[in-house]
Amino acid sequence: MLTNTQNSANIESMVYKSRLQEIQVLRALGRGKSVLLLGPRQTGKTTMLDRVKRDLYLSLVRPDVRQRYERDPGVLAGEVEALKEQKSKALPVVFIDEVQKVPALLDVIQDLVDRRQASFILTGSSARKLKRGVATNLLPGRLVALRLDPFVLAEVAADKLEERLLYGALPGILACRSAADRETDLASYVTIYLEEEVRAEAVVRNLGAFARFLELAAAESGQIVNTQKLSQEIGVAHSTIAGYYNILQDCLIAERIEPLTKSNTRKKLTRSPKYLFFDLGVRRLAAREGVCPAREAWGFWLEQFVGLELLRCLRAQQRRGQLHFWRDPDGPEVDWVIEEDGRYLPVEVKWTAVPSMTDCRHLETFLKEYPQALEGFVVCRCPRKMRLSERITAIPWQNVDQLVLGS
Repeated sequence: MLTNTQNSANIESMVYKSRLQEIQVLRALGRGKSVLLLGPRQTGKTTMLDRVKRDLYLSLVRPDVRQRYERDPGVLAGEVEALKEQKSKALPVVFIDEVQKVPALLDVIQDLVDRRQASFILTGSSARKLKRGVATNLLPGRLVALRLDPFVLAEVAADKLEERLLYGALPGILACRSAADRETDLASYVTIYLEEEVRAEAVVRNLGAFARFLELAAAESGQIVNTQKLSQEIGVAHSTIAGYYNILQDCLIAERIEPLTKSNTRKKLTRSPKYLFFDLGVRRLAAREGVCPAREAWGFWLEQFVGLELLRCLRAQQRRGQLHFWRDPDGPEVDWVIEEDGRYLPVEVKWTAVPSMTDCRHLETFLKEYPQALEGFVVCRCPRKMRLSERITAIPWQNVDQLVLGS
């Protein structure tokens, strides 16, 4: 797997692309706030924050640095207080990379922030350790929590849809010039990060069962979760499957998508969630799928791609909207529904390049049943926007981010 240095070099070989979260980080620091930036490994957290001026940088990935603060977390207080004396009126900015590796530092950081000794930029690739103990409500009122995902289309457009579906959008993977190198690096990511680091952090006793779960969860990404089926296939209890999914969520590998269950007319709406792997390339390698999928797989992957784009754009703008799906087992279903400020925006995803009224019949049903929804969209491979009905529009997949970010 690429090291942080190799990954940064790969990313820098591209023309640097500004991330949607950059302005939020700068705005927070300008207000004297501290920032917690979470994101899976190799999404570009360090590269983005290298552009931010700081007075002290600590990488807890380095064993010597990590061990120094594990032995005595209070050392940080003395170092920061000395920086504050040098800075006079301005607050020093302290950048701590992979802060979850020394959770005990969080108590020290909270005290320093409360005493206005510094502003902190904290990054982490796992929320699991940060959710324990005092870190559950870390720096209330002073911390701006952000999430950095793989690139969205607004940051790095995709010329070929098939490549984005096959290889995902991790910065280091996009920087690779050959498909063979992308495949190699994705395989390394899955083997070293997912199968070793995630399992080690989770203290999973049955490593074989978790490895099998990881493969099945990746293969079933985007589908309704059937814990009973997974339990039978892997040979573990239902509660263990639920715990495994929690591990993937805490390690920022899987996104839990809740169904929309509000309805005045339907009593059988699906209530089980879906999970989306954070990156389609990582998902494919974890599921042990090749680069020549069956024809029907492309449409299913496109559906996940659109869901991830919508979710990432909502999060990047710190919008209060939530992403759902809508499904009646005996009737219609809509792939994605954005719920925000009491309104719904339904989105159907189709592989077709020539959408028709047939492709939007479930959207029409949704619009009739939910007055909170004013219009609906079909995301597909059409070359340009086209009106399908009075309230339904088809848009090219390249413009899906405009549903959240605006044109």
